[in-house]
Amino acid sequence: MPARASESDGLTRIERERRAQIIAATITLVAERGYPAASLSRIAQAAGVAKGTVVYHFTTKDAVLAAAYQQVLTSLVTHVAEQVETVPIRHAPQAYVRAMLEHLTGHPDHARTIVQVGLASAANGGRVRPPSQERWAPLATLLGEAVAASGRTVNTDKLRTLAVLVGGMIDAVVAEFLDDPTYDADAAAEQIVDLLTHEL
Repeated sequence: MPARASESDGLTRIERERRAQIIAATITLVAERGYPAASLSRIAQAAGVAKGTVVYHFTTKDAVLAAAYQQVLTSLVTHVAEQVETVPIRHAPQAYVRAMLEHLTGHPDHARTIVQVGLASAANGGRVRPPSQERWAPLATLLGEAVAASGRTVNTDKLRTLAVLVGGMIDAVVAEFLDDPTYDADAAAEQIVDLLTHEL
């Protein structure tokens, strides 16, 4: 395909590759130096392009940071969905836990970016991260489907609480792993799975 041929999103192949290059550099920069340090100049330097190139593709610092964060989330959600779809419904919550920890500990730059964006969002009083419900609702849905598949009555309040608690445990394990890469996150995942299975 010619380098300048337009795709369905209106971008040429070169433009798409340049955007991907800038986003990848931004993720690494945020992970290594923190969200506040990711200025347009530093993003450009990390990507090996001119600052004007970054501005051409994203206009503002917030736009490129939002694109980087969205890519991290999309990568995580895609991986988790793929893993969940390979198991029976009654085992989906356990697959969710394993997939979340597998991806976040396997991509520490992604995990650090999520943490940094969360800290920046809290500090600025903004809503960069998804609302709380969007964080626990997917697992709560899987829990409800697993319970229903076993022929039992679904208690939505209980499952919401369980989803919130499990999400907190996943966050804690990821934080511990980022602080100490020798920490056995796989074993921790199995402990969470055991607790989850017991509650179900």
